Amino acid sequence: MAILSALLWTPALGVLLLAPVSGQRQGLIRQISLVVTTIAFLLACRLLIGFDTTNSAMQFSEFYPLNPKLGSAYALGVDGLSMPMLILATLLSSIALLASISIREGVKGYHICVLLLEFGMLGVFMAQDWALFYIFWEVTLIPLFFLIDRWGGKRRHAASLNFVLYTMGGSVFMLLSLLAISQYDLEHQGSLMASMGQAAQSMPVLEQVLVLLGFLLGFGVKMPIFPLHGWLPLAHVEAPSPISILLSGILLKMGAYGLLRTVVMLPVAAELLRPVLVFLALFGMIYGGLLAWRQRDLKAMVAYSSLSHMGVVLLGIAAMNQTGFTGAILQMTAHGLIAGALFLLVGLLYERTHTRNIQDYSSLVQVMPRFAAFTTLTLLAAMGLPGSVGFIAELHTLIGGFQQWSGLMVFFSASILISAAYAMRTIGLLFTGPIKPQMQSIPDLQPLELMASGILVAGIVLFGLLPGPLIDLSAATVDRMLSVIGERLP
Repeated sequence: MAILSALLWTPALGVLLLAPVSGQRQGLIRQISLVVTTIAFLLACRLLIGFDTTNSAMQFSEFYPLNPKLGSAYALGVDGLSMPMLILATLLSSIALLASISIREGVKGYHICVLLLEFGMLGVFMAQDWALFYIFWEVTLIPLFFLIDRWGGKRRHAASLNFVLYTMGGSVFMLLSLLAISQYDLEHQGSLMASMGQAAQSMPVLEQVLVLLGFLLGFGVKMPIFPLHGWLPLAHVEAPSPISILLSGILLKMGAYGLLRTVVMLPVAAELLRPVLVFLALFGMIYGGLLAWRQRDLKAMVAYSSLSHMGVVLLGIAAMNQTGFTGAILQMTAHGLIAGALFLLVGLLYERTHTRNIQDYSSLVQVMPRFAAFTTLTLLAAMGLPGSVGFIAELHTLIGGFQQWSGLMVFFSASILISAAYAMRTIGLLFTGPIKPQMQSIPDLQPLELMASGILVAGIVLFGLLPGPLIDLSAATVDRMLSVIGERLP
């Protein structure tokens, strides 16, 4: 079996292995699931080792026709855009399972849903056929609904329903856009991304704009961008903390990934809609930062900060230049590491204290020094401190945006100041002041927890100090995307 199929179907095989296991054997279920996600991560690393960063074409491609009449195919491939997302998806899936030790009820169903979710996420990032992409996009919806609705907090039913309605509503517009493009496929080449991109060029400009708006609604809900973010805070707060790691670390990137693909496919429409994209990006960055600043619930704060950080991604996409695209891809990776680490640490703290109200804490640095060190580093990275991967990503996006709009970047600077304000406020409330009596005996991070959070924090610092390999990973792909845009623009 080719390596992409092996990677894709490993989580599905894990589901089949779990199916006959008794739900009472929780230890065996956890072990099987962790082994499966670890194998998937090792396969992704093997893929990375064999990946040629100088080659801009799709690599490790697989193609098997599914329905010749419709032109659909089982087509897989990776490039510099999807490669970092695959590594991130497999890594965070393993870490989410490590953090799921607190799940005591319905352990079998929980782990099956997590593996199905990983299967869908990997499919989205590897699919090179829009029909296949859409199927995997919808596959992620089902396990995530049950993970929130079954194992979430007090308002889990409202959160899961809210999530489904928003996502399905966006998916309808995405499907309509794909169908509209397919009507112009005069040579009936099918739903392959390359052929759909060619078909899109024969559409009238007005229809291209409407199609891109449909994609913007579909992918914008998942990113999310303002004002399509209504599901995000409730889903993050009510979802189990390990699922919040995947939701923020990977699921949001699916929207940005899809939007990048469609902007390259419809550059004329993207050029016309650029003022709208810039406004939504800058407004979302400031709006999300201000809402994060006034939150008392730690998970709600991280959720709203995600809205601000994904605004950075949208700004990089809207810039439509090399530095902007590079910044958007870097920010997708950076936010995956930073948000994943924050949700992991907040979840571990909640398990010990059963409260997420930031005002219930103080001087945890004396009680939990290892937790304090990791949380402080992650929050500083979230505000873009030099030496962290967040700084590298935001700097590229800022330069790319300045090349296009110069003075408008003052709003970008304002959003960075706001993120610094809520990050420093959180650090101050958590780790300074007198020790509260109820917080005197909280255990610090245990070895397994230390390993999980240490991997993410190490990635944040390592790629901040040595960003070259991460930038080189997508450089050739960015050049190819920009050359395609140059050819398609009049």
